[in-house]
Amino acid sequence: MNVGELGEFGLIRRLIQRVQKERGTLAKAPRGFELLVDIGDDTTAWRVGDAVELFTTDTVVEGVHFTPETTPWRDLGWKVMAANVSDIAAMGGLPLYALITLGLPPDTAVSSIDDLYEGMLELGREYGVEILGGDVVRSPVAFITVSLTGVGEGELLRRSAARPGDRVAVTGWLGSSAGGLELMKSGGTPSAEKATEYLKGMHRRPRPCIAQGRMLSQQGVRAAMDVSDGLLDDLGKMCEASGVAARVERDLVPVHPALKEAFPQRYLEFALGGGEDYQLLFAAAPALVARVMPLLPPFAAVIGDIVEGEPGEVTLIGPQGEEIPLPRGGWDHFA
Repeated sequence: MNVGELGEFGLIRRLIQRVQKERGTLAKAPRGFELLVDIGDDTTAWRVGDAVELFTTDTVVEGVHFTPETTPWRDLGWKVMAANVSDIAAMGGLPLYALITLGLPPDTAVSSIDDLYEGMLELGREYGVEILGGDVVRSPVAFITVSLTGVGEGELLRRSAARPGDRVAVTGWLGSSAGGLELMKSGGTPSAEKATEYLKGMHRRPRPCIAQGRMLSQQGVRAAMDVSDGLLDDLGKMCEASGVAARVERDLVPVHPALKEAFPQRYLEFALGGGEDYQLLFAAAPALVARVMPLLPPFAAVIGDIVEGEPGEVTLIGPQGEEIPLPRGGWDHFA
């Protein structure tokens, strides 16, 4: 078997099992630092004195995650930092310090790297991230790896905390990033110029939900993750980590009017299976969800329920309560 046959998430599960078999389910406290969140969540976390430190990393590769035609270097800098900041947001934390590794072909224009760093610094100024260093290596194809630390306050949000009876909600519109990418690949929709520009912007410059994550944590929500690989895939991951299943009401999934305008026949496909929206997906008891929804942006929505069932199973429900076959979607590096 090769990794293409195993798939990205099968490989991840295999690596988690290998690591945990070596040291037990939860690591002891090396050098006195207690591990709080182990491998398999949006970030890992450990206690340092009275503080909780968060750590995450993410890589983008030219031709796999981006092309200069769809994501100019300056926007790429913003976007690769945003993906990591979103992982911190998914835990209810604040981002702090970043290390950057660049893999570059020798013929890469220096001006492109200047633009890349300007985009990263722009996001850093807005979200409070400082770049401290990193590494540069020669590579046959360009790649950028960001490793980001953060700090957690109070109880962390986790994928593994959803329980039967919880309601499922998202902090905002879904599918916009995937719609923007599709427009750029297909040449746009001249009759929907404003929609095109909005959707392109959401693909190139997503906005991590730091404030929303902190609010959810402070209000008592415990189960959350960010929508990076697609709503149905990510909800399935949360359910698998929590040992539960979920039901999603298709017509409650929030979609921006621009996506409906540009793709009147496909907007639900993008909303359910498109990735890189970086909204937060969360689950909590009905009374708690009712309390936090007014504190979120008006386009946040309750979309379904956590139920008992096969861990990781997600069922899509139509307007008459009928089960709908799940569309293909979500991101798998080896699919």
